[in-house]
Amino acid sequence: MTLHPSIAAVRVPVRRTLAAPEARGGGTGDGRGTVAVACSGGADSLALASATVFEGHKLGLRVVGVTVDHGLQPGSAEQADRVVAQLAAMGVDETLTARVEVDAASGLGPEAAARKARYAVLEQVAEHLRAGLVLLGHTLDDQAETVLLGLTRGSGGRSLQGMRPAFGVFARPLLGVRRADTVTACLVEGLEAWEDPHNSDPGYTRVRVRDRVLPVLETELGPGIAEALARTADQLREDTALLDDLTDRALAHARRDGGLDVATLREEPPAIRHRALHRAALDAGSPASELTRDHVLAVDQLLVGWRGQKWIDLPGPLRAIRRDGLLVVEAP
Repeated sequence: MTLHPSIAAVRVPVRRTLAAPEARGGGTGDGRGTVAVACSGGADSLALASATVFEGHKLGLRVVGVTVDHGLQPGSAEQADRVVAQLAAMGVDETLTARVEVDAASGLGPEAAARKARYAVLEQVAEHLRAGLVLLGHTLDDQAETVLLGLTRGSGGRSLQGMRPAFGVFARPLLGVRRADTVTACLVEGLEAWEDPHNSDPGYTRVRVRDRVLPVLETELGPGIAEALARTADQLREDTALLDDLTDRALAHARRDGGLDVATLREEPPAIRHRALHRAALDAGSPASELTRDHVLAVDQLLVGWRGQKWIDLPGPLRAIRRDGLLVVEAP
C-alpha cells in the first residue's frame, strides 16, 4: 500500500530528527532513549505526535506525549484531557499534562507570556523524563509568518532568521513541512484536530498575517511566498552564526579591565562593531526588548564621532560612557 504523500511529508523529517544522537540521550535505564512530543491537539502537533510514535518505536525509542494547559480559555482542562486520550490511542508510551500559570503582568503580551511559561515547563518535563529531545510542531507556515513579522518590526537579521530548527533540548522537525500537509495527514489517519479559537482571532497580529497578509502576497506576487520566506530564514541563520562568531572575537580582542578598548573596537567593520556594542549593552543588563538600533548607533558615536559627549543613556537604566580610552556601560 502506497503511503499518502502528506503522511510521508511529516514522517521523513521526523525520522531524520530521531536518527540524530541527541534523541538517544537520557533514557530510563533500560537502554532506550526517551523523546517527548509537545501536543496541543492541533493538526500540526497531532501529526507530529503520530509520526514520532511510528518512527520512534521503529528506532527503539520511548515516546512521551506532553500537553500543556495554559488555563487561558474556558474548557482548557477538558481539552487537555482530550489530547491525553488521543495520545494514548495513537500509542505513546506515557502521557503527561502540565498546568502553567501565565504571568499576565509580565509586560510580554499574552502570546509571549504563554510561550515563556510553556517552554519553562517543557524544560522541566525533559529533565524529569531525562528526555534527549522535546519535539515541537512548528511548520513552514509558522516560519514564514515569523519572518514576515520580524521584517515589519525592522529588527534586523536576527529577527528575520525566524525560528531555529533546534535549540537546547528542543527540536522542530516540521519547519520544512506545509501546514496543509499536517492537516491532510490528520484527516488520512483519522485524527480529529482541535481548532484553537485564538488561531482565528484577528485581534492577534499573527492571525492577521496568516489569514490576510500572506494570502494577498500569494495572490499578487505568485505562489511560493511562504517557501521563499522560510529559505530567507535559513540563509540568514547561517550568516548570523558567522557574524556572531566574529563579534565574539572582536569583543575578546577589545576587552580590558574596566571596559572595552575604544581604539580596538573602532577598527572593526560597522556590522561587527554595532553587534559588539549591542552585546555589551545586553551583558550589562539592558533589556533586549527595549534596546534599539538608535541606542546602538548613539553609543557608536562615542567611538567614531567623539566630540566630548558626556554619556549615552540606555534602557536599564544604564549609561554608556567613554573614559580613559575605554567604553564603559554602567549604572548611572
